[in-house]
Amino acid sequence: MGLPISANDKLGSQRRTSTGVVQQARALFNVLADSPGRKRLLLLAIGLAIVISATAVALLRLNAWNKPFYDAIEQRNVGTFLSELVVFGVIAGSLLLLNVAQTWLDQTVKLELREWLTRDLLAQWMAPKRAFLLAAAAVMSAAQEIGVNPDQRIHDDTRRLTELTGALAIGCFQSTLLLASFIGVLWSLSQDLVLPVGGRSVVIPGFMLWCALIYAASGSWLSRLAGRPLIEIGETRAAWEGNLRFALARVSEAADGIALSGGEPKERQRLEHELAQVITVMRRFAGRIAGLTSVTAGYGWFALVVPIVVAAPAYFTGQLTFGELMVTVGAFNQVQQSLRWFVDNSSAIADWRAALARVMNFREALLSIDEVDRSESRIVVAENSKSLTLDGVVVRVADREIGLDGPSVGLQPGEHVLIIGESGMAKSAFFRAIAGLWPWGSGKVTLPPRSSMTFLLGQSYVAAGSLRDVLAYPGDPETFREVDLIHALERTNLGHLVPALDRVTRWDKMLNFDERLYLSLAQLILRKPQWIIADESIARLDEPGRNMVLSLFENELSHATLLSITSQDTRCEFYSRTFYLVTRKAPQAQGQNVVGTGRISEERNSP
Repeated sequence: MGLPISANDKLGSQRRTSTGVVQQARALFNVLADSPGRKRLLLLAIGLAIVISATAVALLRLNAWNKPFYDAIEQRNVGTFLSELVVFGVIAGSLLLLNVAQTWLDQTVKLELREWLTRDLLAQWMAPKRAFLLAAAAVMSAAQEIGVNPDQRIHDDTRRLTELTGALAIGCFQSTLLLASFIGVLWSLSQDLVLPVGGRSVVIPGFMLWCALIYAASGSWLSRLAGRPLIEIGETRAAWEGNLRFALARVSEAADGIALSGGEPKERQRLEHELAQVITVMRRFAGRIAGLTSVTAGYGWFALVVPIVVAAPAYFTGQLTFGELMVTVGAFNQVQQSLRWFVDNSSAIADWRAALARVMNFREALLSIDEVDRSESRIVVAENSKSLTLDGVVVRVADREIGLDGPSVGLQPGEHVLIIGESGMAKSAFFRAIAGLWPWGSGKVTLPPRSSMTFLLGQSYVAAGSLRDVLAYPGDPETFREVDLIHALERTNLGHLVPALDRVTRWDKMLNFDERLYLSLAQLILRKPQWIIADESIARLDEPGRNMVLSLFENELSHATLLSITSQDTRCEFYSRTFYLVTRKAPQAQGQNVVGTGRISEERNSP
């Protein structure tokens, strides 16, 4: 698939300049800020902030409750012990309600994030021609990683990104708020502690606070070292998982062809190769996770005794009561846990960064694909003309150029013109160039209004839904009368499908090759286009089918103009003119080496 190197380099450089996590996070924020649901997201975020703040206040109160409760235990004061249990019940009940509210808001925020980010990606991907252009660019090395498996980036990667974004943002805010709340508590409890050091008494203001900071900082540093490789591993894992899923789906779609050709051993070999790549990266992932767990779990277990050990000298010298000791331990744990948030979430942060890179690089590629290679020679497409004209159109594919044997071709309304070319990539690229999908080449294509045109592939796309939906695609089936739908089916040898008009099934699998061609003709009867450009579809019909087409153009489609591109020499009186596609070696422009050997399927509606 012939893209100039400069175009690939441009797309690759655009991707490399946007790989910074800050730029990608800013781009993600801008997408959500521009979404129609931004007000709802803002209200949910405010609600979360209020609930988390109230939770922090309740935790402060719970920590302060430790002093009278444990002092009552130390003093064996039953009355105070029982009254403090009642206070605990009130605090615990409040925290329970706050936790339930936070969980609901948390899940709702993630749902909203996923909805609007997915809607944005779908809008960008389904913009006119973008999906095709990105798929065409995906065969080139510079864009291959971005353009492949768009379904995974829109579904799995977007889900992971939004869930992790919500969880990490909420966790970071909550940890920061708790840290700010309990730092003051820990400082006030340990600002006058006197520590016996070498027979002398030493006062270290905020001793417990500094110990918590050092403990958490050392854990964060070690976890960063252990978890940093997970970012690259996570992105590689996501890409290879997508490749495996695509390979499995491809085999599932072509199960009949594989069985008929006895290709199961070969397909199994390919699937095992894809699986081996996933297993390889999973082994790397498992090793790194084990190393990270040794840090996080180790610091978690030691956190049970470290604050008690640090505060023990003050307790044994009588500077702290048992209740004050428990308050100090509780505050120490809250501070170091808040500071260790990055320790505990190193794996999640690495996963988030990998998902962020895949989603935002994909979105940027969608936005920039229209601008790639604008400086190169391109086929100009002008619309809304009264006729269809091909003026010096030359299509570039790999190292070849394909053009007509005449400098210019103009079609007038009602005319039938035939173009004959060799079967394969060149002919189909020329067809796509007329449709405005293949921009690489030179010359100008002038088209009538799109609403008056229909493009037919050798095997057209069959939409999902009922047969009624398929016939009306991409329009609304309600715009067609029942009698017109029935007439279209009966007129194209599909009358046996009339009782199944409302059946929802995989019609692309239910219909055989000839029936799919007939279905395309039935759609033509319903749409009544003024201009029809066909790639092999009509030529592939058998003799009765071609006679049916002649009858259609004599009756229902008598006013339609037809441009048929085929590899079969089907010249007859039906066509007023015949042209030939000529293929020649493309000249090497200075500084522009043409590369690529992509191929276009004659049987599918995608490259």
